[in-house]
Amino acid sequence: MILIVSAATDPSALAVERRLRSRGVEVMLFDTGRFPSEARISVSYRDGVPRYALRVDGQVVRFDEVTSILFRRPTASTAHPSITDEEVRAVVEQDCGEFLNALWDSMDCLMLPGSPTNMKIAQRKPTHMARAKALGFDIAPTVFTNDPLEFLDLYREQEGRLIHKITANLTLRERMGTEFSRLTCGVTRRDVMHAESVSLAPIVFQAYVPKRLELRVTVVGDRVFAAEIHSQQTNRTHFDWRRYDLGSTPHHPHQLPRDVAERCVQLVAQFGLTYGTIDLILTPDDRYVFLELNAAGEYAWIEQVAGLPISDAIADLLMSPMRGHSLPVAELAHA
Repeated sequence: MILIVSAATDPSALAVERRLRSRGVEVMLFDTGRFPSEARISVSYRDGVPRYALRVDGQVVRFDEVTSILFRRPTASTAHPSITDEEVRAVVEQDCGEFLNALWDSMDCLMLPGSPTNMKIAQRKPTHMARAKALGFDIAPTVFTNDPLEFLDLYREQEGRLIHKITANLTLRERMGTEFSRLTCGVTRRDVMHAESVSLAPIVFQAYVPKRLELRVTVVGDRVFAAEIHSQQTNRTHFDWRRYDLGSTPHHPHQLPRDVAERCVQLVAQFGLTYGTIDLILTPDDRYVFLELNAAGEYAWIEQVAGLPISDAIADLLMSPMRGHSLPVAELAHA
């Protein structure tokens, strides 16, 4: 059995589920938001043998029979409606989340992108840079700091050509409930005038890298899917292609040099992951510069606009324990 852990309405999870069922694979999509209010989970150790069981909708599923797990967009646990005290609900839901993470960490099967613990470690951007550099990636001069003097020193060194971004994948919520994310921006003279504010929280400052193309690289096991994003054709995406101007920003499959593709596979594997998205810049002088790794990066949009069969590769990888073999190293995938 293959288990997909995601919201019941997640279109990417449903697309992978359909692909697996069309291949005759037994698959279950489990929405963790139903635990513990609607679902019952047990982990038992008897005679030294771990047994995992899920009871939901009158059905019992043995998790110890699961051969692989896809973590897509797990939803937060929801306490039973009978628990009305908000503080108690928060404690119960936090405890349930910890229990589920411990459950997944203890299971011995293929996980995509990886176990919760490995995925959490893989969120650390300074670690990305250190490991990418050790693998031979070209990286831009970068400072993670809350020290204004370090910021100003890099600013002078780079003659003002800097960008800045937050140190983690954070989402802020406004008072009206609207969510927004902090994207990459260029450092301005106004930022320099307010340099002391850097001391309030750590931030990433990085030398601006001239771009011919931005690249979104999706690693699935040992397969590499690269898409080129022509972000310099529109001012809106000049600093950060995530500002999304899809109508004016061409996307195409890209052929990575084999050594760069192999580094991408190695970087994802070093974090104990089987999946990851990597952002690179291709400079006008043909250097591939590493930006960051995202363990749970989205792929459906780049699959669609660049014509890359990423969902099929995910289904292949989830089925690989059943077939008893792995995929070739750093296979360069094309549409």
